[in-house]
Amino acid sequence: MKQQFQHFNFRDKTLQIIDQANEIISEYTAAGYSLTLRQLYYQFVARGLCPNSQREYNKLGKTISNGRLAGLIDWSAIEDRTRNLKRKNHWTSPQEILQGCADQFTYDLWKTQETRVEVWIEKEALSGVIQPICDRLDIPYFSCRGYVSQSEAWKAGQRVASRAQDGQETIILHLGDHDPSGMDMTRDNADRVALFSEISEFITVERIALNMDQIEQFNPPPNPSKETDSRNDEYVKKYGNQSWELDALEPAVIEGLIATHVEDYVDHFQMDEMKTKQRHARQQLQEIADSWSEK
Repeated sequence: MKQQFQHFNFRDKTLQIIDQANEIISEYTAAGYSLTLRQLYYQFVARGLCPNSQREYNKLGKTISNGRLAGLIDWSAIEDRTRNLKRKNHWTSPQEILQGCADQFTYDLWKTQETRVEVWIEKEALSGVIQPICDRLDIPYFSCRGYVSQSEAWKAGQRVASRAQDGQETIILHLGDHDPSGMDMTRDNADRVALFSEISEFITVERIALNMDQIEQFNPPPNPSKETDSRNDEYVKKYGNQSWELDALEPAVIEGLIATHVEDYVDHFQMDEMKTKQRHARQQLQEIADSWSEK
């Protein structure tokens, strides 16, 4: 929805940037995605529409903000995934909630699998990108917000230990920036989850992005390596003085990486049996919803 709240006398160059933003937004919307401002910015950089610098990011942010206020950019097209209103669900009738139960009822599709898969991503802003694919695959996902807190690392260790009692290994697929700390976070996740689970043979942390082969394939725009990071010297020795952000990858690429790696751990015979059982349960709930009549 486009709504105008203020009037601006935009220069032609600014109107051109707004038009370019709307073209990118339309592409993402057609593919079923919304954008964060940072993702939109990286599309500008990748398409050669602006240089890669903090100054350009700030300029684009101001232009997009004013463009939305002027009614030239859809308000729902750019989202802030870190600040959201929370509220309880409501229904208009008992039949409506029964219908919802029929639509949403799920068994634990991984209960009979040999492994359990979780997806961990460095940034909260990208949780909206991974949610659809994780929901479809029935796997939990977690926004680390940088280095995982001690509390959440302990909880993960307890999950690993509990699953190990049932003979299940846990696979954590980690996605993070390719920079000094982003690379080290994968090691830190593995070390601390193994520590808190006390059974390291049942936990594997696999970094699936952002890796050098993906950088070479997709050519995301580089940033200078972070000289203020205490891990920078070791990083520069291995990778040089450039770093790359996960946000620069297309959402479809991130989804594809997750789907491909999860596929390695699926026993489809067991999974299909659970899906059949789930389908029958939903049919039963649907019959109850269909037969409900208001008293």
